[in-house]
Amino acid sequence: MKPKILSTLPGYTRSAFLADALAGVTVALVALPLSLAIAIASGADPATGFVTAIVAGFLISALGGSRVQIGGPTGAFIVVVYGVIAAHGMDGLILATLMAGVILTVAGYLRAGRLIALVPEPVINGFTIGIGVIIAASQLKDLMGLRMAMVPAEFLAKLEALWMARGTLSWSSLMIGGLTMLLIVVLRRAFPRFPGLIVAIAATSALVAGLGLEVDTIQSRFGDLPRHLPAPALPEISYARMVELLPSAVVIAFLAGVESLLSAIVADRMVGGAHRPNAELRAQGVANIASALFAGLPATGAIARTATNVRAGGRTPVAGIVHALTLLMILWLAAPLAGRIAMPALAGLLILTAWNMSEPHRWRGYLKERRSDIFLLVITLALTVLVDLTVAVGTGVALGLALRLRRRGVPEGEWTPRDH
Repeated sequence: MKPKILSTLPGYTRSAFLADALAGVTVALVALPLSLAIAIASGADPATGFVTAIVAGFLISALGGSRVQIGGPTGAFIVVVYGVIAAHGMDGLILATLMAGVILTVAGYLRAGRLIALVPEPVINGFTIGIGVIIAASQLKDLMGLRMAMVPAEFLAKLEALWMARGTLSWSSLMIGGLTMLLIVVLRRAFPRFPGLIVAIAATSALVAGLGLEVDTIQSRFGDLPRHLPAPALPEISYARMVELLPSAVVIAFLAGVESLLSAIVADRMVGGAHRPNAELRAQGVANIASALFAGLPATGAIARTATNVRAGGRTPVAGIVHALTLLMILWLAAPLAGRIAMPALAGLLILTAWNMSEPHRWRGYLKERRSDIFLLVITLALTVLVDLTVAVGTGVALGLALRLRRRGVPEGEWTPRDH
């Protein structure tokens, strides 16, 4: 369970450091708006996204079992975090994150990293698409600048409330959000190695300021971003509170473990490496404990940011450490500028993120799978969107394992994790 960084530092050269440093700065520019957007969509203060990316991102790279994994807050957590904050407040989320970190650390020491193979691929695909649907729906209000006293958490009620508020549509907000999405797509295709995401958001946010448009920004809605990390502190801990939050902690630990190991598998294929799953789980546990102590959000390996790191030339955990330190420098020196980011721009970014994480290019292939797998995907998706993520994951895994036991003759290769 030795951290990968201990294997990569012997013989480390100046040219390797320069490549890692450039990749780390590049991925930090991608992580900056994503971290803020994910925190806001989760119902938390935007600064918590910054804190999570810095603290957890540093530890996941320093202690993890992957060469190029980039950690931080991810879209997969938005649904869970929003629900925990709504039901138990931010203090409840911090304690649940702390508990999830302990669960992941113990799982790493018990060598549970290989258990990801027991999670059926249709379940992973189903709840990922379901999360994407929920994220996209949650961003329609800010994308269109709708004025609403409260947005219901339940999916169908949310859609009804959005429809009822259609008369408050802001064409300025919709224009900024749509233009941001267009720029991100165009820049990503034209310059895939260039951090076009931050350029697109900076350009449209500057347009809001330059034209004096009546569009919400991070600063106008949440106030100034802090320019330093908060002091570490333990949340209020009691036996009754821990029992109450245990289901949420288990779901957070499950998502963090699955997402980080899937991301590490994809990274292995990109760089021709081999990650250490148990070291990765332990690092995820330590990172989530530390994030909770700094009042941050749950964290895991971020697939899109990890891929960005690889494409930018990152080849060792040093790139991830540089990414975290770059974000810390931005927090110290440029927090006021980050506060001017337009809310519709972040909404557009998250809608694109939701679309990409649902992997639409794979949908046609799903329809060619056996009927039982299609059923498993659809039932997991429907339960994720309409009921609850905990119910969806539990039901999907139980049904999937039952189907697997029924088909003992199915080759192992048909149950490998999806290729992101």
